[in-house]
Amino acid sequence: MTNSGFSEERLARIPRFLADQVAAGALPGAQTLIWRRGELAHHSLVGSMDLARATPMRDDAIFRIYSMTKPITSVALLMLLEEGQVALDDPVTRFIPAFADLKVTGGAKPERSMPNRTMTVLDLMRHTAGLTYGFHNRTPLDAQYRAQRIGEFDTEGGLEAMIAQLARLPLELPPGAAWIYSVATDVLGYLIQVISGRPFADFIRTRILTPLRMTDTDFLVPDAKQARFAACYARKDGRLDLFDDGQVSPWLAAPRLESGGGGLVGTAQDYLRFARMLLNNGELDGVRLLSPKTVQLMTANHLPDGCEIAELSPAADAFNESGYRGLGFGLGVAVTLDPARTGIPGTAGEYAWGGMASTAFFVDPAEEMAVIFMTQVIADTARRVRLRRDLRTLVYGAMTETFVKERA
Repeated sequence: MTNSGFSEERLARIPRFLADQVAAGALPGAQTLIWRRGELAHHSLVGSMDLARATPMRDDAIFRIYSMTKPITSVALLMLLEEGQVALDDPVTRFIPAFADLKVTGGAKPERSMPNRTMTVLDLMRHTAGLTYGFHNRTPLDAQYRAQRIGEFDTEGGLEAMIAQLARLPLELPPGAAWIYSVATDVLGYLIQVISGRPFADFIRTRILTPLRMTDTDFLVPDAKQARFAACYARKDGRLDLFDDGQVSPWLAAPRLESGGGGLVGTAQDYLRFARMLLNNGELDGVRLLSPKTVQLMTANHLPDGCEIAELSPAADAFNESGYRGLGFGLGVAVTLDPARTGIPGTAGEYAWGGMASTAFFVDPAEEMAVIFMTQVIADTARRVRLRRDLRTLVYGAMTETFVKERA
């Protein structure tokens, strides 16, 4: 047993499980970090970061974290909230006047109608803005997003051009009506740029990444770090196909659009520093980004009427990052409301999110724990969800001590 309340024997199940996934061709490689009770309780590397070049997974490998960018962007907005420059109930039109005429799509009908209320900053942060993602492949509006390549990194004109595109398209549903995973956090990036008066990426670098000493996290991979940039794969027909070669990747140059929803790359160690800051109520190593009360606000369920994600997702939604019941959504993170409804071990109040390349993190304040998982494989939603569920089960299954009071 470790001082952090884990069984070493049980923790060893994690790399064994992941090595089996590598051997089965489900993963190229992976890195796992578990921080608990003020110490690194587990660190494991398995497999490769580049299959073609037979490069073993490195401790300092750089990964595309995709949607794990979203919690970082959300923290940036909350820093501006603490400064009194924005409020959650502010209408988005305060910062984007062009959104004043946004209407709601009529679905199969050509008619569009005005929503019954305006979109707010809170709607953007909790994905109830009525926006969508093109990759949902669910509605005609999704198809328009794909056709116009909304939010793509190579968008000429960057965030301003993306906002102009969105201003010409309808909303899928009225603000507040449904939880639809969307480009809303990219819009938040634009808001941060407008409110702060500096480029979004500059705000992220100077106000979050540099103070937290997240030295390998950025919107691009510089030449000096190229050898550490892992290849990214897509699972297709039971095999791993190369999706993005780390040595000739678009990520090696600065993007035209700095995506607040999915634009960052970084190391597991860097993201652990971000997660530890949240775990420590907004402060790490003498650097405070948020107050404890703001972290509490961020990690509470903000869905209308205390609903779960599953209750507010469109019935035919093929993309649901939760994958199971029992989760609400806060300001940039999913929040566990009822572990029994999730069907896996966990703690009420635990919060988490993941990325398209199957990366994931979760923080359990009650157990004083943060977990970071990095890999680089784009798979279907069911496979990603199952991998994350298995990882959580292995982590909680390795515990020998808990801080959570058991039921009588």
